[in-house]
Amino acid sequence: MLALEHGEPLDEAVYCEVMFDKTISGEVPEHRDFIYHTAIPKLERMGVKVRVLRAEKTYVDLFTGTVTRGPKKGMLRAFPICGKCYVQRDCKIKPICRHQKSLPADTMQYIGIAYDEQKRLSRLKNQQVSLLAKYKFTEEDAKQLCRKAGLLSPVYAFTDRGGCWFCPNARRKELQHLYDHHPELWERMLELQALPGKVSEKFNRTDTFSDIDARFRMEDAQKSLFESAA
Repeated sequence: MLALEHGEPLDEAVYCEVMFDKTISGEVPEHRDFIYHTAIPKLERMGVKVRVLRAEKTYVDLFTGTVTRGPKKGMLRAFPICGKCYVQRDCKIKPICRHQKSLPADTMQYIGIAYDEQKRLSRLKNQQVSLLAKYKFTEEDAKQLCRKAGLLSPVYAFTDRGGCWFCPNARRKELQHLYDHHPELWERMLELQALPGKVSEKFNRTDTFSDIDARFRMEDAQKSLFESAA
């Protein structure tokens, strides 16, 4: 939107969709629906070409892949490590880099990093620029810009960040939303947790997915008991 407003060169908007498996998106369902039914059509009506990329491999492919060397050879790679996410590397960065290689060498890449994210801005490489920083838009400014244009994702009603629904960095309120509203996806994670021979049982830095499930179920039980007593 800033590119259109300020006459910046804009060939296309690129969206890389991480997939859980061959048919299920890694996006929270509300966000995936927003992308395909609201965001992409609106951008196209504004004259912006939208390109959707996907990796050949999915989260499940990577999760069930086996370690090929070292003391844990033959074990399932299992849950990605916080801060060293192989899903981001293989399912998002690689497809984007592959697409970039098909473009002219002098193609500029617009990265959505806000003016008040100086640490992230310092990591930008050659041929990368943030229009949010150029026009001094903070994260809150960007949020309001999207809201005004009718392009604010509905996920911001229950979280302040976006991410895959199986992300190890997911906060409690994101996991609670998944547990409450998407039990079929929640069950898929429990099925993965139950697989034997994993490198690690931990979903994130502190808990297994079964730990989180047990905690939510206990809270549900306590809530039901309280409501019955009332």
